[in-house]
Amino acid sequence: MAAGRMLALGRAELTLLGRNRMALYMALLMPLTMVWAMSGAMERVDLEETGMTANEVLMTGSFGYILLFAVYQNLVSAYVARREELVLKRLRTGEAGDAEILSGTALPAVAVAMAQSVLLLIAGVALLDLRAVARPDLVLAGLVLGVVLSVTLAAVTAGQAKTVESAQLVTMPLFLVSLLGSGLFVPVEVMPETLADVCRLLPLTPVIDLIRGGWLGGMDAGEALRALGTALVWSGLGVFAVRRWFRWEPRR
Repeated sequence: MAAGRMLALGRAELTLLGRNRMALYMALLMPLTMVWAMSGAMERVDLEETGMTANEVLMTGSFGYILLFAVYQNLVSAYVARREELVLKRLRTGEAGDAEILSGTALPAVAVAMAQSVLLLIAGVALLDLRAVARPDLVLAGLVLGVVLSVTLAAVTAGQAKTVESAQLVTMPLFLVSLLGSGLFVPVEVMPETLADVCRLLPLTPVIDLIRGGWLGGMDAGEALRALGTALVWSGLGVFAVRRWFRWEPRR
């Protein structure tokens, strides 16, 4: 069964993740480190026009850090390592299909990200007195689409890295663009109109919009459909790119 094969791959990958201290640090501690690093800078951002507090922006933007570190960057390294060790090539000779192999490898990272997201929601409401989640459906849609995007983009990016050591370098463009333009730190609403229109087309922006709008409320049907549509288009492009350009054998 496909589910059984994916779970078996996931368990093996979880064991390897537990043995890799750097990967564990990136997945578990880096999102928290980024939240702490950005908390002081939030005081200098003018949020009056957004109707949000600094804590609300910071906590909703933290989902982006989780997706970038726990899923995207972690998986790029994992895919490159398994490719260079010929693990992916050997797996393809068995019963598992390509989607099963990539999804099974991603399961531990996805599980970590979802667990962190749940804890973030609980901590925001219980400890920081943030509003209760207004639209759980939008938050769930944002998280699911964010995970799909992060996994597919990781698989595409892995094809550009020749070694595990260079994997972190090839993730920097998307990381920096998302950090500066997708509303993780500076909400798109406070940007100049032309810049905001461009930033809304970035891969992670609709995900943050859905999560932020779902948690804090205030997102109308048109905005929700636009964010869902943009995220689905990026997801479709990501799946196409993986099928077209993912590398299963070591780069020479």
